[in-house]
Order: sequence, then C-alpha cells, then structure tokens
Amino acid sequence: MAGAGREERAWVRGAQAGSASDLEALFTHHWPGAYRAAYLVVHNAAAAEDIAQEAFLSAVRALDTFDRRRPFGPWLHRIVVNRAIDWTRARALRREIGDEQLAVTPARTEAPPDELSGETMAALAALAPEHRAVVVLRYVLDYSPGEIADLLELPRGTVNSRLRRGLDALQERVMREQT
Repeated sequence: MAGAGREERAWVRGAQAGSASDLEALFTHHWPGAYRAAYLVVHNAAAAEDIAQEAFLSAVRALDTFDRRRPFGPWLHRIVVNRAIDWTRARALRREIGDEQLAVTPARTEAPPDELSGETMAALAALAPEHRAVVVLRYVLDYSPGEIADLLELPRGTVNSRLRRGLDALQERVMREQT
C-alpha cells in the first residue's frame, strides 16, 4: 500500500510538471472510483460520466495547488461528490419549477460494474442527496466519518447526523417494503 502511495505521488508530481503519461496514469487509476461515486449519488450513467469527467478536469486545472503529501483519490472524490450533489439539487429544482425537458429518458441509465442490488440502489435513490453522499462515501467507498468530514468540509457531527438519518431512512424503506 505504501508503494501505491509513492506511485500516486510520482504521478501527481509528473502531471504537475506536464507529463501526459502521468496524467493518464492518474486518470486510469482514479476514473472507476470517480465514476462510481458520481453514479451512486445521481443514479444516472450519462450524468455520472459527465460529472466524473468535469471533476477530473477541475482537479487537473487545480493540480498546481494540490498538496502532493496528501492522497489524490480523496481530493478527487470530494470534487466528484460535491458536483454530484449540486447536479441532484439542480435537477430537483428544475422539476419543482416544471422543466419539461427532464421528462425525456436519458440514453444510458445502466449502472456501473459491480453495482449494488436493485433494492439497495432504489433505497439510495430515495435519500436526500446530502444523506446519499455520506452513505455512499462511508459504506460503498469505505471512507471513515472523519475522512468524509474532511472531504466535504463538514463538521464530523454533521457527517454522523447525516449518516444516521440516511441509515434510518434506508431501514424504514426496507421495513416498509418487507410488509
């Protein structure tokens, strides 16, 4: 694991110096996790792809400010999850004000590889974006509550509260469906 961290730091250093191959290595290594994080928040394959791409481009543009002593993955996940939450909020707002274009079914809605069960995905989709994001970061992407707090720049108590509310809502939904 320490070797992987050194390799990633070398890729970041190279990318900061303008190496296309190091930038490609970062992208190849982190793309699946970025896409998965976005998909699990927005539940739309096309939007998740756009969000992950935009987040990666944003990270690349800000790479000169990135602290190479820190891991790149959590920094990228933060950008991805924040963009995914923003996308979900904007979509909900457009629905509230009656944007008719949202009624069109997206061309691609398939889930990423190694997806969660359909019931779990449906239950996650029913959560508020803020709750969905912390549940995905904690239980799908295996970040600790402290890491999530750092990623999303939230107090740890807020993360714990959102986790609790999200898990309670998931449990309530599962209980309702079992009866």
